[in-house]
Amino acid sequence: MPYADNDGVSIHYEVGGDGAVESDVPVVLLADAGYGAWQWSWQFPALAGPFEVVIPSTRGTGDSDETDSYGIEAMAADLEAVLADHGARKAHLVGAGMGGMVALRYALDFSRARTLTLLGTSPGGPRATPTPDDVLERLEASPDDPDALRESLEPVSGEELLETEELVERIVSWRRDEDADREVQRAHFEAMADFDVSDRLYESTVPALVLHGADDRVVSAENGRLLADGLPKGEFREFPGEHLFFVERSKAVNDALVGFLTDHAEE
Repeated sequence: MPYADNDGVSIHYEVGGDGAVESDVPVVLLADAGYGAWQWSWQFPALAGPFEVVIPSTRGTGDSDETDSYGIEAMAADLEAVLADHGARKAHLVGAGMGGMVALRYALDFSRARTLTLLGTSPGGPRATPTPDDVLERLEASPDDPDALRESLEPVSGEELLETEELVERIVSWRRDEDADREVQRAHFEAMADFDVSDRLYESTVPALVLHGADDRVVSAENGRLLADGLPKGEFREFPGEHLFFVERSKAVNDALVGFLTDHAEE
């Protein structure tokens, strides 16, 4: 299992896929606040055929180190360490929620980003709509408490997912193994609240696909529109669903994602 080091913080990452489209330009999947790599179980199969796929475990989740610093800037530096360790000259960055913020910050601070795909993400800043406090409270759940894990899925999921008992139990099992503890979850949420690149979006000139759930209660769809409008090469697409719309609408989302990445692969 590969690990990358960022100033003493060890970041675990997994690699899969054939890389038939671009052998040296992987797709990197960056998870949301508190979530482990399980979050990408619906996108990995669609991407791993045409692309090589790299999935880092965010600091504080999975087998990556816990630390005393969880700012978005530090996580972007983690990503640079992973890509350098892997030997990637460029990368397509796909991030959900907090992972999208990491991707944005990375594209502004480092040079390897080929494209950005941002799911349920905000640029932050004074015009962005913050996550309501009552929603944040309901998102927190200890990985040791299965009932709390089930309940914390409600703010991010639609009825279709919540009523599929087998799927819910599978997600709960994954979360018990990979998710951050409550202290780290809070630190991730604080990092999201502090994030603001709203006055720097014009600096990012890579193609960007912004995808959002129409009924997202964690990061409102207006934030996605604001983000796409501010990015010079931003494109906004809305899907039915909540914050985990890419789970519940995985086929449509995957079609859009693979099409976008293929269109922007180096010939």
